[in-house]
Amino acid sequence: MKNLKLIIGLMVFTSIISCNDKKNRQVQYMPDMYESIPYNADGEESVNGKVVNSKPVAGTIARGGAPAYDVPDTIEGYDTAKVEVKSPLEKNDKNLDNGKAMYTIYCVSCHGKKGDGQGYLATSEKFAGVPNYKDRDITEGSIYHVLMHGKGLMGSHSSQLTYKERWQIVQYVEVLRADLLK
Repeated sequence: MKNLKLIIGLMVFTSIISCNDKKNRQVQYMPDMYESIPYNADGEESVNGKVVNSKPVAGTIARGGAPAYDVPDTIEGYDTAKVEVKSPLEKNDKNLDNGKAMYTIYCVSCHGKKGDGQGYLATSEKFAGVPNYKDRDITEGSIYHVLMHGKGLMGSHSSQLTYKERWQIVQYVEVLRADLLK
């Protein structure tokens, strides 16, 4: 009974305190939730001395990111990519299957299911001169370069495909080319 009187007394006391003044906050439980630390987004440091706009460490890659592709969109860049750029992905069925799925979404309409340049847009004469993979001297580096920068009428697909998906398409295009060369 004594505890019940104490609990009721505390409830009455807290209700009186909380009902005191509705216009002004009486007690702040966690003041940092109401009053944020001011950071100067354009500056080197915030008001309290913490660095906010520091540069990332050289050579680091953001989580979920990909290494920078620094090969320029030039003829020399294409030739460099053809020789020097190599796929970092393991050649396996999982990568090949996803490469086929991405190829079906992004490439079939022009290049065709077999890579023979007989896709719908080529056969309906919307675009002329879509290349046959058999007739081209291509490597995994040159295919990746074209996916990144585009070539001729083909635009860049770098914004539609992730780093990994581009390399998976490269693997699938190599398989199509090998089938055409048989």
